[in-house]
Amino acid sequence: MAVSRSSQKNRFLVLIFTTAVVALGLYLFNKFFGYGLALGYPEPTWFRIPALVLWALFAYLGVRVINAAVFDFAFRVRRGYEAPSLVRNIFTLVAFTILFVLIFKSLYTDVQLGAIFTTSAIFGVIIGLALQDTLGNFFAGISLHADRPFQVGDVIVVGQQKHTGVVESINWRAIKIRTFQNHIVLVSNSNAAKEAIEVCPRDNLNARLVFFGTLYTDSPAKTIHVVRESVRDADNVSEKITPIVRIRNLGDSAIEWEIKYWLEDYAKYNDTDALVRQRVWYALRRSGLTFSTPTLTLHTQRKAVIRPTTAEEQIADRLSAVDVFSPLSPEELKQLATATVGHVFAPSETLIRAGDEGSSMFVVHNGRVAVQVADKGGPRTVAVLSEGNFFGEMALFTGEPRTANVVALEETEVLEIGHAAMKHIFETNPSLAESISWTIAERQADLAAGSLQASQDSVHESAGVLASIKRFFGLR
Repeated sequence: MAVSRSSQKNRFLVLIFTTAVVALGLYLFNKFFGYGLALGYPEPTWFRIPALVLWALFAYLGVRVINAAVFDFAFRVRRGYEAPSLVRNIFTLVAFTILFVLIFKSLYTDVQLGAIFTTSAIFGVIIGLALQDTLGNFFAGISLHADRPFQVGDVIVVGQQKHTGVVESINWRAIKIRTFQNHIVLVSNSNAAKEAIEVCPRDNLNARLVFFGTLYTDSPAKTIHVVRESVRDADNVSEKITPIVRIRNLGDSAIEWEIKYWLEDYAKYNDTDALVRQRVWYALRRSGLTFSTPTLTLHTQRKAVIRPTTAEEQIADRLSAVDVFSPLSPEELKQLATATVGHVFAPSETLIRAGDEGSSMFVVHNGRVAVQVADKGGPRTVAVLSEGNFFGEMALFTGEPRTANVVALEETEVLEIGHAAMKHIFETNPSLAESISWTIAERQADLAAGSLQASQDSVHESAGVLASIKRFFGLR
């Protein structure tokens, strides 16, 4: 995980302070017990050992200070991100080795390092064999940093065991992955270099597939439209690419479908997959489409579901409380309730979109919805409608396009009154058009201002609405 800048600054200050303390100790040691590197140290030889330790410690701390200054600050300012830890470790190792050799040769001028390395070759072979795995991880880590197939923050899948998670760090020994169960998995660099790695970059639109099935009696074209519209505005689904809904296979008892959509943040794909499946369930249910179920050898007969009379009465009572339908008689309300269709929407799902064509209105039966308009590139809520409120009446009576987005704030059931149902009522009672036009005009005037002038203007507005109703329904 990335270290905060304040923590880096504190560590850098501690490092400088420690280096200063060691430098002071080295100065005091040279002043009272020795002469320094340039002038040499007195005999005996063992007296030089403390000097070697102090100089080596000073060199190591100095390399660490340079490392922090270059890679923690200068590299971040120039590149915008931290340098890879492996690069920093290599720099520290090489720089310290060179300084240590120089210090050793200055203190022990009579010792030949070449002879020591030659006589210790056998020990080098033994150490090399003992550190075979460590060296393999080291050089594999160098290869990973050179190729940069993935970075910290990417989602990767490693090897046959399918270790899946977000990359938290890459060092000289292993790759640290945090799985979606919040577990830590360390994959050694040598093993990662041998395995196939699937990379989902964090700054890339990565696709996901979700599957479902419907009955053969359902329309494929309708299924594609309904599912695509329900998925496209789900959270974390990218708006840059429209989701694809296509037939995956014609199975033994169902049409098998797949949904392909692209994620803004792939690390949240589990939650997004679940949300997409939820949206599909709600969309199929309110559209009259049916999920397939395995039939095996058991055959069942679907029976028509008849809505109880009490349900029609509840709908009629709900419609009677709507101002627009107040001119209707109880019998006409009953006819309208019979033709009304109920729909259930998931939380955050869009019921209608601004600019869409429509010929129906909606009454909130259960739940709440928000009416939103575009404002400075984003949605702005102008009203919240609860049970008994209605919207979309101008599309039903005049055929005007939708003027706002309506989004469900919770699981919401709405009643949809369509053009055909109202046309039948107008044909049997044409005088209703005038009463309804006056009600609509009054409502629009109340919403506009509520003033006396607005009430006077509602008379002219009523005439215009009446003309639109007669034209839309073909009335004389």
